Amino acid sequence: MRNVFILAAAVLICSAASSVASARNMNNMNIDEPADTAGGAWSDTLSQVVVTGTRNKTDIRHLPLTVTVLDRPSIEYSFTPSLLPVLTEQVPGFFSTSRGIMGYGVSDGSAGNISVRGLSGGSGQVMVLIDGHPQYMGMFGHPISDAYQSLMAEQVEVLRGPASVLYGSNAMGGVVNIVTRRMEEDGVRTNISAGYGSWNTVQTEAVNRMRFGGFSSVVSLSYNRTDGHREDMGFEQYGGYAKLGYDFTENWRVRADVNVTHFNASNPGAVSAPLVDADQSVTRGMTSLAVENEYERTSGALSVFYNWGDHHINDGYQPSEGETPLDYRFNSHDDMMGISAYQSVRLFRGNRLTAGVDWYRFGGSAWNQYVAGERDGEREDIVDIAQHEVAGYVDFRQNIGTWLTFNAGLRVDHHPRLGTEWVPQAGLAFHLPYSIELKASASKGFRYPTIREMYMFPPQNPDLRPERLWSYELALSQKLLDGRVSYGVNVFYIDGDNMIQTLPNPSGAGMLNQNTGEIHNAGVEAQVAWRIARDWSLDANYSFLHMENPVVAAPEHKLYVGGLFTHGRWHVSTGVQYVAGLYTAVGDSPVQEDFVLWNIRASFRILDWMSVWVRGENLLNQHYEINAGFPMPGANVIGGLNFEF
Repeated sequence: MRNVFILAAAVLICSAASSVASARNMNNMNIDEPADTAGGAWSDTLSQVVVTGTRNKTDIRHLPLTVTVLDRPSIEYSFTPSLLPVLTEQVPGFFSTSRGIMGYGVSDGSAGNISVRGLSGGSGQVMVLIDGHPQYMGMFGHPISDAYQSLMAEQVEVLRGPASVLYGSNAMGGVVNIVTRRMEEDGVRTNISAGYGSWNTVQTEAVNRMRFGGFSSVVSLSYNRTDGHREDMGFEQYGGYAKLGYDFTENWRVRADVNVTHFNASNPGAVSAPLVDADQSVTRGMTSLAVENEYERTSGALSVFYNWGDHHINDGYQPSEGETPLDYRFNSHDDMMGISAYQSVRLFRGNRLTAGVDWYRFGGSAWNQYVAGERDGEREDIVDIAQHEVAGYVDFRQNIGTWLTFNAGLRVDHHPRLGTEWVPQAGLAFHLPYSIELKASASKGFRYPTIREMYMFPPQNPDLRPERLWSYELALSQKLLDGRVSYGVNVFYIDGDNMIQTLPNPSGAGMLNQNTGEIHNAGVEAQVAWRIARDWSLDANYSFLHMENPVVAAPEHKLYVGGLFTHGRWHVSTGVQYVAGLYTAVGDSPVQEDFVLWNIRASFRILDWMSVWVRGENLLNQHYEINAGFPMPGANVIGGLNFEF
């Protein structure tokens, strides 16, 4: 695969060189910033401004990293309460697991696991951020995907590849940064949406945004529920989000927000081993306070954040196997707090230097609470622990003329129990004629083992060490026809070791988590968007992933082709997603799935303040699984009304 990577890289370089040679014959060679892409769901444009790659607002052209951005219209017109389905469609190399029409749940049989280039959020290798603050502590490393709701997101930035220089542990495979809602202009805006559909599914949300002078606010509420397409697969969710901000001057502002999600979920078990009473009650919360400054030559922020979770789980039983109800319930509380400060400064023309420090405290407790039998009322402790992490980092960017940007970064991350990690990163971004961008990067990623891996349940191992990898990437992108056509293609190679695996204990006693695994992943990702006419646009993305050691929920091929029509009162989109080589089981008896999904989303504005919408999914009625033993729902439809005041 190294040879494949080198060959693909050579093809990209030759393609760019050919374009440069042709451009030299032009009398007027223009490499100024191109216009934004006018249409299509893909908004990974060359002139897109993002915050994830450097912590400060940056033109995406100057970053050597691969970032895909979903804006608010793409999120809003998906008509889904969760962010993960639209990310799976629109971001190549990104995949998330699912088990039903709504809700992901936790514990055994749960879904919502995020995979980027074969690295798994379920293993803590992909980090989710909310306004740059890490959310990885959920269930001691278990992702809580039901907390990532559409109602709070202004845009989502997905950085594929290691981001450990800026965000530390758990960002070794990439980051998903949810940038929360805001109100730019003075006034009051209120949106209310309600829908009903297959399997008694209800989804509702209400969002109020205000701005008066320097004061701004966003308040959101949601309620979602479904009976599920299988018996005993109900899901119910309550969500709330509030954000307040005040601009003291043009240069200084303060903001604070809070997000709380509670859900009740039932796990019916695999079809071959159905469960009874496998119920979960989970509450997750997040709050932050930030003071920000922004001047012409410098900008920065000081923020404090805290996220927490309470989890009450009944793992259920199998009557078919002669089991009886459990006499205990699993309970846990975890939390994570942190302080983050950074300042970015332009020292001289074309330069940007960013330096920052992070301090995190994370931990919690887990216990079994007995509810029946001789031990009724007793508490059996499993773990009660807290850990700390402190880091400093610097990121340097320099424009060389108008054709090259050089990037370099270094992080020093210290964990009292696991030692110190040095994390370097470097990259080049070439700004070539014909609006061509050629990027090359090499970056290190790492992950500290989670509390669950070290201290909770066999095969825990307190002697685990951090996972480490290096990622190498080359990317080419271009805009054509006055920005009406955009495309991008990139190749990558990941070389990692010290990966944590569960293997037979060398001492001969059961299984043990061990740092013995290696990872050698390589792949190609591509995106294209075409604004055919004022009302019509097409977009597509494709990813190919080769893994020497396959993992669950990382498809070999993923293709999405979509079209958008918007005219007058109509907004209609449709898309087809093809997934092949998706492992639902690995090991001695691997299982792979191939499937094609077709969806339609449409809205019609009846009045200036009211519209009707509908969403249809799996309209080909495909029979497939993403989680082994959990067949996905067939064709389903949900529709409703949206009010704007």
